[in-house]
Amino acid sequence: MRHPIFVQHLSRLARPKTSSTSCDHATPKDENICTRSRPAGLGGWTKTPACQPCRHTVRDPPHLGQTMITVTQTTGPRVDRAIKDQFLHAELDEVVRLREESKKDTFKPQIVWRNVLLFTALHVGALVGAYQLVFVAKWQTVVWTFVGWVLSGLGITAGAHRLWAHRSYKAKWPLRVILMILQSMAFQNDVIEWSRDHRCHHKWTDTDADPHNVNRGFFFSHMGWLLVRKHPKITEKGKKLDLSDLFNDPILTFQRKYYLPLVALSCFLLPTWVAVWGWGENALVGLYTVALFRYCWTLHATWFINSAAHRFGYRPYDVNITPVESVWTTVAALGEGGHNYHHTFPQDYRASEWELSMNITKMFIDAFAKIGWAYDMKVVQNEVIARQKNKQVEILKARAKAA
Repeated sequence: MRHPIFVQHLSRLARPKTSSTSCDHATPKDENICTRSRPAGLGGWTKTPACQPCRHTVRDPPHLGQTMITVTQTTGPRVDRAIKDQFLHAELDEVVRLREESKKDTFKPQIVWRNVLLFTALHVGALVGAYQLVFVAKWQTVVWTFVGWVLSGLGITAGAHRLWAHRSYKAKWPLRVILMILQSMAFQNDVIEWSRDHRCHHKWTDTDADPHNVNRGFFFSHMGWLLVRKHPKITEKGKKLDLSDLFNDPILTFQRKYYLPLVALSCFLLPTWVAVWGWGENALVGLYTVALFRYCWTLHATWFINSAAHRFGYRPYDVNITPVESVWTTVAALGEGGHNYHHTFPQDYRASEWELSMNITKMFIDAFAKIGWAYDMKVVQNEVIARQKNKQVEILKARAKAA
């Protein structure tokens, strides 16, 4: 199994600043090369001979105006060890074993009635907010509700998902603070817990170790998983995940420590306050629309990726997995609907092959890359994508012929 070699770094406006330092990682046992690379002039990158420790080039964060893109070399769904170690790809052999075990599983989910009551109250409030948004609220409140949905959604998609759960790009601390606040506004558990569940989802997709296992039904994968106690397999496997990268981020540990006050301010109080003091909206109307309706809509936009984007669509990148390409969930979830692509190439910060899709999250990351706050965005080579798609065509032809 090959190790990752980031084969090409492209700078659109300026060549990145580099510095040399000692390698702080172990040399691969099965290859006499370091898994990092050193520059070979402006045109490409070369391998560094292995040593204990080795010397490699370390890239500093880009300066203003630089946009760093990292092109990753992969071989499709089964890729190198380092990618798997980031909890990006499914452990296929273990997934098969877990699915066999689930057939004999006698676990009966226990309903968490507190969550049932809270979500029921939320949806009642959201329905009131939907009515007021159409017939009562001022036009500025309607616009602010839409803006709030986009902002809190980006906290999930650009923050918890693509930055922290997948490490598909890097961000300087000001952007990380912004994304932490926006993710708190979304109120979907703190980033550390969200990322842990998502890494479980990718590593053990559609098994009892997957928090929102689609094989347990559409409603369960959509929101039912939040209304019952977690399956013991989720707890068991989740403890094996390395979350040190998350716990070593002081911004995330701050959020985890003060999560409820941050949620109260960013999700409910501040959005309502802006509407009341900004253009004289009624306080209750602001609460029901900008806070409750917007929050509920953002939840369902995220949940549809776990449910609908695992059922209704097509699979051009991997026909053997449940995630699909879903156009309408792409719009609702700000560019997350290319789910078959994402589960095939989860290290790609775009989460989609198509540049002209409604990928608002990619646009957001690219905008901050222009000012140097986002950098080292990982993308998959077009040749690799094309090869993977052609392979799926051959698989389908073989199945049709066998049938």
